Amino acid sequence: MRLADYWGVGPKTSEQLTTELGTEAAIDAIESADVRALVDAGIPRGRATRILRRAAGDAEMDVLATGDTRSVYDDLLTRAASYALTEHAADRIRVLTPLADRDRIEDRLTDVLAARDAWGGLPETDRERVREAFAAYDEAGGSDRAAVETAITLRKVDLAGDPFAPLSDLDPKTLRDAAGALGYLRESPGEDDRADEAEVDVLEGADAELDRLRDQLAAAAELESSAFDVIDDVRDGSVRDFESFKGGVIDHVATRTSIDPGRIRAAAPEDAVDAADFVSETLRTLHEEAAEEVAEREATVAADLRDRIHGADGDVETAVEVVSEVAFLLSLGRFAAEEDLRRPELVDDGLAVFRARNRFIEGPVEPVTYGVGDHSIESESAESPSTVPPTGDRVTVLTGANSGGKTTLLETLCAVALLAAMGLPVPAEHAEVGRFDRIVFHRRHASFNAGVLESTLKSVVPPLVESGRTLMLVDEFEAITEPGRAADLLNGLVDLTVDRGALGVYVTHLADDLSPLPERARIDGIFAEGLTQDLALQVDYQPRFGTVGKSTPEFIVSRLVANADDRAVRGGFERLAESIGEEAVQRTLSDVRWSPE
Repeated sequence: MRLADYWGVGPKTSEQLTTELGTEAAIDAIESADVRALVDAGIPRGRATRILRRAAGDAEMDVLATGDTRSVYDDLLTRAASYALTEHAADRIRVLTPLADRDRIEDRLTDVLAARDAWGGLPETDRERVREAFAAYDEAGGSDRAAVETAITLRKVDLAGDPFAPLSDLDPKTLRDAAGALGYLRESPGEDDRADEAEVDVLEGADAELDRLRDQLAAAAELESSAFDVIDDVRDGSVRDFESFKGGVIDHVATRTSIDPGRIRAAAPEDAVDAADFVSETLRTLHEEAAEEVAEREATVAADLRDRIHGADGDVETAVEVVSEVAFLLSLGRFAAEEDLRRPELVDDGLAVFRARNRFIEGPVEPVTYGVGDHSIESESAESPSTVPPTGDRVTVLTGANSGGKTTLLETLCAVALLAAMGLPVPAEHAEVGRFDRIVFHRRHASFNAGVLESTLKSVVPPLVESGRTLMLVDEFEAITEPGRAADLLNGLVDLTVDRGALGVYVTHLADDLSPLPERARIDGIFAEGLTQDLALQVDYQPRFGTVGKSTPEFIVSRLVANADDRAVRGGFERLAESIGEEAVQRTLSDVRWSPE
């Protein structure tokens, strides 16, 4: 495959990757979802992520049918990546895509939930050891030695579950021997900076003899670069003639380098014509001989270290692969554990959640039960049959109070559908998620003009009429055109959704203006119930099925009356209270123990 065959890799990007990485390495980086390699090559991180997402699942990305769906998708992966234990694991999480194959979804769910249980079962001390091990692994750039040392730590904390079985197959003694050898070997690029011309450096401490020879080499090199200083130092002594000078040079060099005087004498020229010639030739020869001796010893030590590494019987290579995979799965498991995510039930059709939570909201979140299409969700409370979603309806029209959580519910349903499509657990005690070829999530727009209406219809209708299964999650359609015509358009969308066999949840305040809905559609409602003692609006976020929700404006007006400091402003709000029913407003104010002057 050529670089240009990948989505998003145009001529300029292809040339840049080829120049910085080489064609083969660039293709490997794309196929292995190595965001860091592309970023280091000068590709902006956002663009690199988009390229790798398409490479991982080009067709599957079509599930994200609107910009708002893609926004939820991005937010989910950003949140999941924040739990990553390594940089590469975070990159791999960011490029996850929906999966078309149900078996792959089930397999990933099984692995992630096993990783969730493994992470949740670790004592905090072991969790800290794992975090520190992966931090060191990242700091070392994911080197082979770092991978081996991380594998040793992971074996010690005894991660349970099938995804971590390859760890138990690694021999700890072999790993420790390999780690020691790897600790003294370092690959350095060749002159052309090509990986296949890499040279191996043996680091200090690997071999005492090699360290001694290197010290001698360094000292000989230093003396060679200051030959005239050597002449001056020797002449300052009791030197009577040239022979005495030669002997003084040999003693001086032996003292400074710890090289045996016999070797120095053998390196000295017999036919030197003067002091400068004798010193420079002696030091040059010593330097060359010392360099050769170091090279020979380093090659011997390097070969011995390689033998020790190769003696690991593939455990090093396995450790590198296993550690990367464990980091990825354990990061997703950590995400699932910290967010209390559960396994969804994959069904043919329908979308239903029991006690689902929106994870984008900080602080306490009231769980919600909801469903559209065929499902088997039931309420655990026999006393609250109204919280059992009816089954079989293809479309629901969600109505009710402002700030009642309608948009939040749409976002929650979108998140559940996307997480399940990626093979990830979901934020609900139980969820049933069907197969969707496209997910259309459309948030409320603040604009009100023909351009917004046209663009909205272009974004929501084409995915609905395409072949396959579509999930429609549309928020306050009336915000983009006048209410009367919005009701007509909404009726048309509901009819089209049912006709196409799609599923839909439509949020609106126009329930009373809608024509009779088709047989497999229903209206649900969210209700405001009053004000708290702090005058905060009290909402029952759990929708009531088959009932039009009420925003009960008297609660809002009551709060405005109660909070008004200016007498004239309060009078204005009291006039509004008369228009919506002063008695209801006064009753609300009485409920929160406030009395007008």
